[in-house]
Amino acid sequence: MSELEQLDRDIWVASQPLTYLGLSVGTRMTVIRHQNQKLTLISPITLSDRITQALHQLGDVENIIAPNSYHYLFAGEAKALFPNATLWGAPGLAEKVPDLPIDRTIARDRTTHITDLDYLFFEGYQTLTFKGPDPLNECVFFHANSRTLILTDAAFYLDESFPLLVQFTARVLGNNYKKLSPSRLEKIATKDKSKIREAVEKVLQWDFERVVVAHGSLIEEGGKAKFAAGYRQFFA
Repeated sequence: MSELEQLDRDIWVASQPLTYLGLSVGTRMTVIRHQNQKLTLISPITLSDRITQALHQLGDVENIIAPNSYHYLFAGEAKALFPNATLWGAPGLAEKVPDLPIDRTIARDRTTHITDLDYLFFEGYQTLTFKGPDPLNECVFFHANSRTLILTDAAFYLDESFPLLVQFTARVLGNNYKKLSPSRLEKIATKDKSKIREAVEKVLQWDFERVVVAHGSLIEEGGKAKFAAGYRQFFA
């Protein structure tokens, strides 16, 4: 498990191992510090004593965000560590996981206000599971101060830093090796792509250069062009 890594002014990340469908894809949390010195944790990971102490040094945790219907596994632990923080759930998550202590649901229409963060709801975006297509209900975020787009499962960026099996799967099955794009699982599962197209067009109106993904390597430069290219492939 990594320590907090500062990417830019008021934005940090931390990662931990994670296996999904037998593949070691890892997962990543993003930490935003706001103008009021409060913190927002997006897609929290297991918070070690070292990371927890580092967060206390940065500020008070005000928000914890479970950004889609799959990235909630460690949100309850984070809420237990920071009980005064508001736990935000993606649309539909409270119904899917009723035992998760969600305080508020992120509004689909962008009326939810979290200081220094903009977001979009990727309505209609689905992934393919053993039981068939399943909604991801993902909210993607934009931190204007650092020109950073923050994605969870809306796109992956798998490269040579990952195990050979992951690289092979990304090349052959995922079609997203060194490409910032959804995998074929999402392309197959998402039948109606019109609403996703609208969301992507809105994302491309944001002025971002860096892209943080939950699964994959960070993109420090050219993130907007890579995101646009990856979704052209998704819509093709």
